[in-house]
Amino acid sequence: MKNTRKRILMIDDDEDDFFLVNSLLQDVAPEQYHLEWAPTYQKGIAAIEKKEHELYLVDYRLGQYTGIDTLRHFQEIGYEAPVIMLTGKGDYAIDNEAMMAGATDYLVKGEITGQELERAIRYGITEFKHLRLIAENERKYFGIFEKSHDLIILADCHKNVIEVNPTAMRKLQYSKEELLTMNLKELFMQEAEALQFLLDICEDSAIVHKEFTFKSKSGQKLDMLINANKLDEQLGTFLCVAEDISDKKREEQEKRNQEKFVITGRIARVIAHEVRNPLTNILLAVGQYRQDEVPTVEDSNLYLDIIERNCTRINVLVTELLQSTRMLELNMQEYPANEVVKKALVLSQDRLQLNGIRLLEHYMEEEAVLVVDEEKMNIALLNLLINAIEAMTPGNGILTVSTQMSQGKLLIRIGDNGTGIPEENKGKLFDPFYTSKAKGTGLGLTSTQNIILNHKGTIQVESVLGEGTLFTITLPPA
Repeated sequence: MKNTRKRILMIDDDEDDFFLVNSLLQDVAPEQYHLEWAPTYQKGIAAIEKKEHELYLVDYRLGQYTGIDTLRHFQEIGYEAPVIMLTGKGDYAIDNEAMMAGATDYLVKGEITGQELERAIRYGITEFKHLRLIAENERKYFGIFEKSHDLIILADCHKNVIEVNPTAMRKLQYSKEELLTMNLKELFMQEAEALQFLLDICEDSAIVHKEFTFKSKSGQKLDMLINANKLDEQLGTFLCVAEDISDKKREEQEKRNQEKFVITGRIARVIAHEVRNPLTNILLAVGQYRQDEVPTVEDSNLYLDIIERNCTRINVLVTELLQSTRMLELNMQEYPANEVVKKALVLSQDRLQLNGIRLLEHYMEEEAVLVVDEEKMNIALLNLLINAIEAMTPGNGILTVSTQMSQGKLLIRIGDNGTGIPEENKGKLFDPFYTSKAKGTGLGLTSTQNIILNHKGTIQVESVLGEGTLFTITLPPA
């Protein structure tokens, strides 16, 4: 059986005192403590260096040494442990000196009772463990505070800065002394943002992942993602942790610019290709017309038809591009959500039958209502339905359509078991003129996304090669 008794070392050159203390302790708390004896200062020091005891009882007078020398040795070797000093009657100066040197408590020899002794030992051990836990937590949290890559700012009830970490000083370019004389609102780039921040923290007691703009001492703009919490309701103190996302936002903007450049280049190439073909036909017709010395009426009409037809083709191409990307004028009305989807399915019924596609429908039971432009929404849904039908093998296709309410939003899902979309192509699906179809214009999904966005919705795609594709439209209900 494991020995659970607490080991205590008594350093005292008087063996009678050791027997007396041990007797008192065993009478009050038998089998709880194991008291060991070091009769000299040197033996006491040797035992201390082994660090095997939970508490030390140290006599103040140890030959040419004192208990204060023992306490100093604890400090020299960096060993923290509870120490109770045993002093003579009336040695108040010694008692005070012992406490200043790090003793947990002191007891007067000759006045010790068993209960006082046990209580002092029990309190000393318990309090030491408690203080050590607090110290460990302080070191841990101080380390996080000091080494955090985020700005950490502590403010009082008047929003005055009362503590900052090194990152805050480095990013804001102020010294600690300067920051401790500032009000939190002075750190914001715009006064309106500062007032909004203070209003949010006062009303909600917390701010979670909100973007604000700080300014450094030199006036540099710093984009911040801030989390803030009240630490003490009565005192009104709160903690503000701010992540500098300036570089991240700059990189995201550069990435968007690069993507725009790539899309613009692709659109330019496609337009050049699509427009060049009819333009070539027009130029050929004009050239042929000029070669004929006296064109007949029949030939003239032929050339004019070619020119008109190809001009119309160019006009249709440009019109489709403009319509697929511009803000729409919507005729918004309330419609049952399930009915909106069913009407789009009716328009695709012929294609479903001709391709032998099996249709699975799952509609929510609740009567959700959408505020939509029915005609435009039919176009958006029909584009997705036709794409799904064309992606499946005739006779083996399964088209799945469902509606569902989730977290206050209406979800419309359109899935197929077709060929799927390669991962590298998912990001291009909604780009103008991007298409994998031989005769496609590449504007169908662009138009669909534009319609959904104009309805304050979103559209997402999930796809696995060889298994199929799922489009999810999220719309706000009425």
